[in-house]
Amino acid sequence: MDIDAVVGGDFASLDPELLQLPELSPFALKASPQIADDLFSQWLSLPQTGRLVKSLIDDASSGMSIGAQGNSLSANAAGINSLPSMFQAGSTPPLSPRSSSSSPRSSKPKSSPSSLGSPLKLFYFQNGRPPPNGLKEQCLSRTDDLFSSHMDGLQVQEFKTVTKEVCKLPTFLSSALFRKIDVGCSGIVTRDAFIRYWVDGNMMTMDTATQVFKILKQSDCNYLTQVDFKPVLLELVATHPGLEFLHGTPEFQERYGETVIYRIFYYISRSGTGRLTLRELKRGNLIAAMQHADEEEDINKVLRYFSYEHFYVIYCKFWELDTDHDFFIDKENLIRYGNHALTYRIVDRIFSQVPRKFTSKIEGKMGYEDFVYFMLSEEDKSCEPSLEYWFKCIDLDGNGVLTRNELQFFYEEQLHRMECMAQEPVLFEDILCQIVDMIGPEKEDYFTLKDLKGCKLSGNFFNILFNLNKFIAFESRDPFLIRQEREDPSLTEWDRFAHREYIRLSMEEDGENASNGSVEVWDESLEAPF
Repeated sequence: MDIDAVVGGDFASLDPELLQLPELSPFALKASPQIADDLFSQWLSLPQTGRLVKSLIDDASSGMSIGAQGNSLSANAAGINSLPSMFQAGSTPPLSPRSSSSSPRSSKPKSSPSSLGSPLKLFYFQNGRPPPNGLKEQCLSRTDDLFSSHMDGLQVQEFKTVTKEVCKLPTFLSSALFRKIDVGCSGIVTRDAFIRYWVDGNMMTMDTATQVFKILKQSDCNYLTQVDFKPVLLELVATHPGLEFLHGTPEFQERYGETVIYRIFYYISRSGTGRLTLRELKRGNLIAAMQHADEEEDINKVLRYFSYEHFYVIYCKFWELDTDHDFFIDKENLIRYGNHALTYRIVDRIFSQVPRKFTSKIEGKMGYEDFVYFMLSEEDKSCEPSLEYWFKCIDLDGNGVLTRNELQFFYEEQLHRMECMAQEPVLFEDILCQIVDMIGPEKEDYFTLKDLKGCKLSGNFFNILFNLNKFIAFESRDPFLIRQEREDPSLTEWDRFAHREYIRLSMEEDGENASNGSVEVWDESLEAPF
């Protein structure tokens, strides 16, 4: 727009009083938008408006702050105030809190935040909502008590009381929290440093999962990796009373910690990237398991992740199959798992790394971590990670559905094995009808992962296809297994399997000790109550 033309125009024909429309209804403006356009055009044609706009443009061109005091806006305040108004006095709507520019409807010049010397108020808490005064005072009081006799600060061993009583966190997180505060690696955490991190940083108002996440993660990451959990497991092994017997065997301390971490990522980290997000941590049960492990002296009662008996079963199974003890397993080793329970075809699919890429980095070899994922999937096919693992194995074309041909491909070997074992063979057509009745898919032409996750008997679906021993056990309806499930339905298939297998392995070891003249009496009271 040509400002000079606006300023120098003919205003004789315009009556400014025409712009004063106090009785104009907003509904009239809404019904006839042209009225608002006409009024705006008339306002622009006023000489005062032309001078104002031209002054603002000149100020902007010269680099002056439009909102600063003493600028041309202030000089034209009188002219602005004399402009005819469309609103009655006192009826001007408030400005948006986010607006920093002046309005021609305002009777007072607006100052920028910098000229006032104070920033705008934030409408959110950048570091989280500050703690209530009562909670803060309670925390500060207890902190003062713990630091009162250590004016120079606390060392890492002394800091455990702070972790437990003030932060309400498991004690085996103490070293990780200590290092998070002691960024200078001085070996000392002072009261002021702790207050800055825990109170001023609003850590105390966060939920426990978020606290643990922030303590363990690296500063430049928004996720957790397996490496972040290693210091926590090392401290757990070194301090937990239920793991004291491992102090003389550093190798098994390390293997136990690795196994716990693998189990954590198997169940909680569902992305398959090796990264554990805050959302996944909150959705899982790891925090409750960590608190349970901190309170329970018998580590074997902490069935989720931390049970030493579960580690013992996994490691011994791996050691049995690894005949040359190079800590790798090949196809011929894995085919012997479960007394040759698996078919060759499913083992081939596992080693094709379709369900999960191996971490061994050696062609045709499965490492210990890979075996942990396999074994957890094989022995508890009711959990979602297991269903996803085996679904990928059966889905030969990777199209997300299991068709009749794919099921038949894997069942053919099962049928051949039944004939070789003089078992009465069950034809595929009969099996397919049984599977459809058992799963109840949305469409009978194929099965989806959603169909399997919605059925409690999905584990048997996979056993029918490639695990003959479990298939026969399911067909015979073993009354012993049925009674076990009814006695404690809260236990998973993995819990029951690990318990049975641990007793078997223990009895075998006792038998070996007996042959060597060092047998110990088996105490049934030490067995878990299931």
